[in-house]
Amino acid sequence: MKSYTLKNLDCADCAVKIEEELKKLNTVDFVSVNFATSSMKIDTEKFDEVVKRIKKVEPDVEVIDEENNKKDNGKEEQAGIKKIISIAVPLAVFVLGLIFEKVLHETPFSIGEYLVFFPVYIFAGRKVLVSAVRNILRGNFFDENFLMTIATVGAVFIHALPEAAGVMLFFTVGEYFEDLALNRSRKSIKALLEIKPEFANLKRGDEYEKVAPEEVSPGDTILVKPGERVPLDGKVISGNSQADTSALTGESAPRLIKSGDTILSGMIPVTGSLVIKVEKSYTDSSIYRILDLVENAIHKKAKTERFITSFARYYTPFIVLLALSIAIIPPLLIEGALFSDWIYRALVILVISCPCALVISIPLGYFGGIGAASKRGILVKGSNYLDTISFVRTVVFDKTGTLTKGNFKVTEVVRRNGFSKEDILKYAALTEFGSNHPIATAIKEAYMEERGISRLKTTGREDYREISGFGIKADIDGRSVIVGNDRLMHREKIPHEDCDIERTVSYVAVDGVYAGYIIISDEVKPESRAAIAELRNYGINNIVMLTGDNEKVAAYTAKSLGIDKYYAELLPEDKVNILEKIMNETRKNEKVAFVGDGINDTPVLARADVGIAMGELGSDAAIDTADIVLMTDNPLKIPKAIRISKRTRKIVWENIALALAVKAFFIVFGAFGLADMWEAVFADVGVALIAILNALRVLR
Repeated sequence: MKSYTLKNLDCADCAVKIEEELKKLNTVDFVSVNFATSSMKIDTEKFDEVVKRIKKVEPDVEVIDEENNKKDNGKEEQAGIKKIISIAVPLAVFVLGLIFEKVLHETPFSIGEYLVFFPVYIFAGRKVLVSAVRNILRGNFFDENFLMTIATVGAVFIHALPEAAGVMLFFTVGEYFEDLALNRSRKSIKALLEIKPEFANLKRGDEYEKVAPEEVSPGDTILVKPGERVPLDGKVISGNSQADTSALTGESAPRLIKSGDTILSGMIPVTGSLVIKVEKSYTDSSIYRILDLVENAIHKKAKTERFITSFARYYTPFIVLLALSIAIIPPLLIEGALFSDWIYRALVILVISCPCALVISIPLGYFGGIGAASKRGILVKGSNYLDTISFVRTVVFDKTGTLTKGNFKVTEVVRRNGFSKEDILKYAALTEFGSNHPIATAIKEAYMEERGISRLKTTGREDYREISGFGIKADIDGRSVIVGNDRLMHREKIPHEDCDIERTVSYVAVDGVYAGYIIISDEVKPESRAAIAELRNYGINNIVMLTGDNEKVAAYTAKSLGIDKYYAELLPEDKVNILEKIMNETRKNEKVAFVGDGINDTPVLARADVGIAMGELGSDAAIDTADIVLMTDNPLKIPKAIRISKRTRKIVWENIALALAVKAFFIVFGAFGLADMWEAVFADVGVALIAILNALRVLR
C-alpha cells in the first residue's frame, strides 16, 4: 500500500471519477482518492497501468511522490503568479467591454461585441472548454465542465455574449479563490501534523553526526538538545529535562523526563539535553505511527461522504434533464413563450447545478475533524469512525489500566497455616516470573524489595502452567505452588476461609495447603469520575464496566465511579460474549464503544462498533486493533472525541443544507426567470467557497 500526491487535481468530481475508474482495474486491490488532500492511497503491483488510466481520465493530473512534491513548491508559486495574470488581463478587457457595451452592440452585426467578448470567453474558459470536449469524446458527460460549456455556448447562440464571457470569467475567478481557500484548508490541517523529526544526532565514535531518523537502528545512541524533537523511541541513559509532549498527547503541561525513563519520538526536551538509547526503528516509533494513522484515516470514508459521491452521480444527469425540459416544454405549451427566454432560463439552471460545494467541503470537514482530534492527542483511524462515535449511546470500559491506574502495589501480606510473609512472597514471585500482568509485576517488585535484590532468579522453578482466568501453577524447589484468584482455590479444592475480600487479592497455596493471600491495591484515575459524568452530559447513560477482578472489588470500583452496571470475574472470551449481548440489546441506530488497554482486550476492541485504546501504556496489539487511540491514558479524552465528532457532523450537515438550499432556491428562481447567470455563478462557486471556509471551523 503506497500513498501519492495527485498534482493538478483541481476538480472534486475528477477525484471521484479517478477512484471509480481505478477500482475497475483487476490489478488494483485497493484505492482511495481524497480530493481534500490531493492524495491517493493504492495497493497495486502494476503502477504503470494506474498512471495510464489516470491520464486517460484526467490528462492534466500528475502522480508524484512526496519528495518530488516538495521540489515543486517553487514552481507552484510561479504558476500562481501566471494564474493571476491570466485572470487580470481578460478581466480588464471585460470591464472595458461593459463600459462601451452600447457602442459595441450598435456596430454592424454586433461585430464589436464579438471582437471584445468572444476572446475573453475563449481565453477565460479555455480550460473548461478543452476539458469538456475531451470528456465528451471519451463518453464522460455531466461534470461541471460539461455544464458550464453547454450553458455558455448556449448563451453565445442566443446572443447573450457579454453574459457568456462574464459567466466563464467569473467562474474562473471563483475557482481561483476556491483553490486559495482549499489550499489554505489543506495547509491548516497538515500544519497540525507537521511533527515529523527532520534529523537525529547519531553517536559515531566520540562524535555526534546529524543523520536522517531512518538511518538510526535500535541499540544506537542519539543526543537530543533542548528545542529539538526526539526522532525515535528509546530510553534516556543520561540527562534530565522538562519535555513538551503536546504533539503526542495534546497536553500543554510539560513532563519531567529523567535518566532511566522511556521517551517517545515527537517529544521536545525544553530545559536540558538527553542522551537516548534507541529501542525502536523509525517506522516503529510513535511519531511515525501517528502520522501513518492520520494519513491513512482520510481514506476510510464516512457514510455521508460515500452518500454524497453517489448522490452527485445521479444529481447532475437529473439537472440536465430538468434544464432540457424547461428549455423545450414551456415554449410548446405556453402561448407567446419564446424559446430564447426559456433556453436562457435552462442555461442558468445548468450553471447553478454543479455539486462542487458538496463534493469538496464534506471530505474537507471530516479531514479537519481528524486533524483537530490528533492535535488533542486523539488518533482517529478513519472519518467513518469519527462519524460513528457521534452515535455512541453505550460505553463499555475495561477496569484495570483504563478506569484505574494499573499501578499495582503490594500493600499487605496475610499469613495462614504457619507460612511466613517471606515464604508467601517468594513462592508467589517465582511462580509469577513469566507473567507481565500488572498484578504479577507488583508481587515480583515487592519480593525483590523485601530481599534487597535487583534481579529475580528462577533457579528451581519447573512445570510452569498458566490457567487462563484463574492463575498459575508451578513447581518451586520441588514443591507444588498455585497462585491466583479465589476461583482457583475452589477449583483446586484448597480449603481457605478468606473468600469475601473487597480488594484485589492473589491467593497462594503450597503442596495443597493454603499459605495466605497478598493484597494488591490499584488506584482509580482521578479523571475517570469526571469522564463518566461528562459522558452522561452527552446523553450516554448506559455505562458498563468489565473486569476479571472479583465481585467485591468490581462493586467497590463501580460504586466509587458512579457506574450502575458491571460484570466481574470475567475471562477474555466472557468479555466478548457480554459485549455482544449489550450490542444486541442496543437500538438499531445507536452504537456501542469499548475502551480498553491490554492485549486481552483486543477481541473486544475488534468486536465493538468503536474500539478505543489507551495508547500511552496500552499494548501494541490493542492500539493496532482499535479504531481510536488515546495518546494519554486519560478517560476524559473520550467525551472530547465525541464532542469533536458531533461538531464535525454538524458542520458537514450545515454545508450539505447550505448547498442544497441555495441551489434549490436559485433553480426555482431561474426557472421563473428571476435569476440570471450572475446569480447562477454565486450559487455555484460562491456556495463552494463558503462551504470550504465553514469546514475550516472544525479545526477551532
